[in-house]
Amino acid sequence: MTILVTGATGRVGRNVVEQLTKRGASVRVLTRDPAKANVNGNVEVVKGDLLDLDALRSAFSGVRTLFLLNAVTGDEFTQALITLNVARESGVERIVYLSVFDADRAVNVPHFAVKYGAERMLEAMGFNATILRPTYFIDNEVMIRDVIMNHGIYPMPIGAKGVAMVDARDIAEIAAIELIRRDKAPDKLPIETINITGPDTLTGADLAAIWTEVLGRPIAYGGDDPSGFETNMGTLMPKWMAYEMRLMAERYVSDGMIPGAADVERLTKMLDRPLRTYRDYVVALAD
Repeated sequence: MTILVTGATGRVGRNVVEQLTKRGASVRVLTRDPAKANVNGNVEVVKGDLLDLDALRSAFSGVRTLFLLNAVTGDEFTQALITLNVARESGVERIVYLSVFDADRAVNVPHFAVKYGAERMLEAMGFNATILRPTYFIDNEVMIRDVIMNHGIYPMPIGAKGVAMVDARDIAEIAAIELIRRDKAPDKLPIETINITGPDTLTGADLAAIWTEVLGRPIAYGGDDPSGFETNMGTLMPKWMAYEMRLMAERYVSDGMIPGAADVERLTKMLDRPLRTYRDYVVALAD
């Protein structure tokens, strides 16, 4: 049977497709723009999105397992609910869903609350599902690289509690492992939630220190006040989204994103290798 991947052109999705094909899985992707899918000839591409019911129903034909990734949009919850309903109508019960770390606690952050709502739907509808809860993506540092490099400031308000940032490639590999495990299982498996984190819990000051070391010149931490961050993000994205990013940053400052004692050990065992580190990513990004 085929595994359907949504969000296949993004940082996580494209790596999920690569990991699945590397493992010999039959893969289909649903995308608005097939030209951006950048997949090999063994991957089937269906044009459409999660609110295009005809395309969605067509994409689910012959599919047993779904990787559901919703981008942060104003209609993210509608997309998730429609997709899960159509999946069930199409006989698709095996799902790996990309949620977010602490989705059940940070409910004032809109896309956290949305993802927790989708988690509850997976449970209420009896899906055979793995819920992945990644922390903040290391890859987001691409957005602030120029500020760091040109102004000597690490601008993201991370706070002093610490965030165990995770590499999108590690998220994708865990997703592929779970997709294949569920796809091949002869019987229904129970719902399982996996926190996906990086190996090191780092504060805002820690992150600035790493950049200082890598660049060989002082990089200062910009502090915990998220108002300037919201203003800067508002130049790159819609105002509502910049405000949502501010709310998310406030959660980092107040609570951090701190893995449980067994999280890193569990992930390392699943991957059979160490998790990718923030410092190594910064070295590559700085180059």
